[in-house]
Amino acid sequence: MSNPKPEVIAIVPARYKSNRFEGKPLALIAGKPMIQHVVERAMAAELLSRTVVATDDSRIAECVQAFGGEFVMTRSDHVSGSDRLAEAAELLGISEHDVVVNIQGDQPLFPVEVIEQVARPLIDDPALPMSTLIYKIIRPEEIEDPNHVKTVFDRDNYALYFSRSPIPFQRNPDEQTKPTYYKHLGFYAYRKGFLLSYVALPEGEWERFEKLEQLRALEYGYKIKVTITEHDSIEVDTPQDLLRVEQDLLAGK
Repeated sequence: MSNPKPEVIAIVPARYKSNRFEGKPLALIAGKPMIQHVVERAMAAELLSRTVVATDDSRIAECVQAFGGEFVMTRSDHVSGSDRLAEAAELLGISEHDVVVNIQGDQPLFPVEVIEQVARPLIDDPALPMSTLIYKIIRPEEIEDPNHVKTVFDRDNYALYFSRSPIPFQRNPDEQTKPTYYKHLGFYAYRKGFLLSYVALPEGEWERFEKLEQLRALEYGYKIKVTITEHDSIEVDTPQDLLRVEQDLLAGK
């Protein structure tokens, strides 16, 4: 007997405290809190049966409640967004075979299509534990920027490695053909059962150096399917980023 089609649930981890931008989820963009922009975009995705904000802060919870969104309160001692995601998935009673999509709360202009793109591999392949999105770099300054994580993958679109360094490294700079660089976008889809196993794993060695959680999955032998998307997504890391996002929003992007 075949497994029933999994439900797809989006969880948006959101915390108030941040070293670079405290209170970021509540920052106003064109008169709306950033977290509201994120949730409303997610709710426009037909594939999702539910969109829930996972937070440990009452100010964010009250904001989400005020605009009619759904939230779940999580612990305040989580080291990472994945840990918060896993606790939220447990609290929400999500089935082991259902798909949990992690939507970053600091990408308020993400195209709705990326939800389908990141979740589809897990819907089509019940054995796949995890998937994510990558984007072909077109701005040369992003290649050397450690805040833009680069990715290499095999011929079946399974990730080989993620790095803050430019990968691949071009050994002969005089060669006519230049490598194509892909950056990782912070959208993940997990099988719920795998998500719980994943956050229980000890920190990986490469993860510790690069400060990239997804390397833990690779180091312990799990596969991550990568989908190349034609959509970039602006992250809000600083108050200065808000202006660029607001300009794009008002321009209809």
